[in-house]
Amino acid sequence: MAKIKAHEFLTLDGIFSDPAWTAPYGFPAAMGEAIGEITAGSSGILLGKNTFEMFAPAWSGRSADDDPGAPFFNDTTKYVVSSTLDSADAWQNSQVLGAYDAEAIRRLAGEVDGDLYISGSGTLVRGLLADGLLDALHLFVFPLVLGSGARLFPEGTAETPLALLAHETYENGVQHLTYGPAGK
Repeated sequence: MAKIKAHEFLTLDGIFSDPAWTAPYGFPAAMGEAIGEITAGSSGILLGKNTFEMFAPAWSGRSADDDPGAPFFNDTTKYVVSSTLDSADAWQNSQVLGAYDAEAIRRLAGEVDGDLYISGSGTLVRGLLADGLLDALHLFVFPLVLGSGARLFPEGTAETPLALLAHETYENGVQHLTYGPAGK
């Protein structure tokens, strides 16, 4: 069964929306290597509708010359969780799974050959955590407080115990914290 792994860029106050705020911090090689390790075993990308609509125009026109991650994002099958999206034709190798359904995602994890990778997609990540389907949550925490914006875990998010599996710090001050389900 595929492991489901998510990666998120966050501020210290938990904001993850519109990560343009990450640009001043650069992207050290060690961060790229860490994200490469997360994606390396993945044969599918699981995305929510909003992230899909943001990523499709951003990645579909990129090549390996533009960004070393472009082949992974463009060539890997993308599964879009959405109750309102009719088509995923905006980005090659994409298909709509339908509304969030824990059992459908569990079946998908049993069918794919390799892991499933998620970036962004906060609503999806929160659902997977609540349903015990997220195997690893990679938080890249930037040394910045924005004070406003969409938070990965907004007020009212259910209590979810997690276990710290690994951590590292990069030269730009970003902390990479890897969490998994508590008690596993």
